[in-house]
This record gives sequence, structure tokens and C-alpha cells, in this order.
Amino acid sequence: MKLNLFLYKLENKIRKIAIEKLMQMISVAMLIVFAVDTVLMFASDGQAISLNALLAFDRAAIFRGQVWRIVSFIFVYPASTNLLFTLLALYFYYWTGTAVEGYWGKARFNLYYLFGIIGTLIAGFIVGYIDNMYLNLSIFLAFSAMFPETKVLLFFFIPVKVKWIGIAEGALLLLLFILGSWADRAAILAAILNFLLFFGYDLINRIKRAYQDYKWRKNNYRY
Repeated sequence: MKLNLFLYKLENKIRKIAIEKLMQMISVAMLIVFAVDTVLMFASDGQAISLNALLAFDRAAIFRGQVWRIVSFIFVYPASTNLLFTLLALYFYYWTGTAVEGYWGKARFNLYYLFGIIGTLIAGFIVGYIDNMYLNLSIFLAFSAMFPETKVLLFFFIPVKVKWIGIAEGALLLLLFILGSWADRAAILAAILNFLLFFGYDLINRIKRAYQDYKWRKNNYRY
């Protein structure tokens, strides 16, 4: 409860300076970086320097003076040989970020993303390299907690409730934490801790209510 009060007070303090439509801006910035990289690749037969690589978090490069990477890593797009996958991922970030900000308001969403950035940076400085994938996936965890009954079309034609995708994502993150690299583990831990910071109290209450409902049904329904 004290933690929720702390977040509420912090939210009020930054309300006037909070950035509206933050995730939309970040998603558009990623799209611009992707477009620039695509143009450079075709202009130089695939030999061009990647803008994505110049923006990515790299502890060694930061210590050499490339301090912009401390912030610019949030604009790195999800690199893939599949053009459709990259565009869908950017749209996914845009869509979930917009929904979460609309539910919370800009100040609380700014806090969520800022704390996620701070956690990711700490992890990055510990392990040396880190990306923004798990930071952005933490937004979907928030989305699934807020809108569990919302249906999306998996593979464009299979209707699935968001809560099941969120559970699947949680299981996948656990698996990647066990089997992944130290950079993956650090980024996943930062993302999960950020999610629990904002949703841990509600999750504990949901578990308590579910357990109480189970006990009530057990005591009142005899077969």
C-alpha cells in the first residue's frame, strides 16, 4: 500500500512535464530508424553502416564517449530479416502503448516506461550489452493485466483472449531466463521487476480473492 502511495505521489509530481503519446513517438522514431537503415542498405548493396547499431546500448562504446547510447537504445527497432515481422512488432508496440497510456494517463505511463529504462540501463551496465525488447514487452504484460478479456487475432485468424497470451509470454520469459544469455536474464529481470512494481499489489489481491473463492466453493458445494 505504501508503494502504491509512493507511485501516486510521484505521478502527481511529474504530471505537468509528462510526455503525452510517449509510445507513439517512440514507435514512430523506430520506424524512421528502420526506414533509414533500409534506404542505406539498398543504396550501398548491403554494406552501409547500420543506424540501429549506432543507437544500440553498448557499455564499451559508452565508455569510449558514445554517451548518446544511454538514451538512443530505446529507438532501436526489432531487427529481423522478415520485413513484415518488424512492421508488426512496431505496430504492436504502438497499439499496446497507446492502450496502456489511455487507461493510466500519461503521467503513470511515463513513470512505468522511465522505471523500465532505468532498470534496463542498470542491467546493461552490469552485463555490457542489452536491447529494448524486454522493456517493450513489459508494456504488453501491463496491457494483458489491464485488458485480460480483450480478444486479438493470433496469426490473423485465431481469436485469443489477451490474458492467455500474457500467461504464455510470462512462461516464455521464464524459459528464456533459464536458458538465455546473461544479457537476456538481466533484461528480463529488469522488465519483470518493473511490472511487479506497478502490478504486484493488485496481483497479490487477485490471488487472495481467487483462493478465498476456491475455499468458499469447496465449503459450500458438496457432491
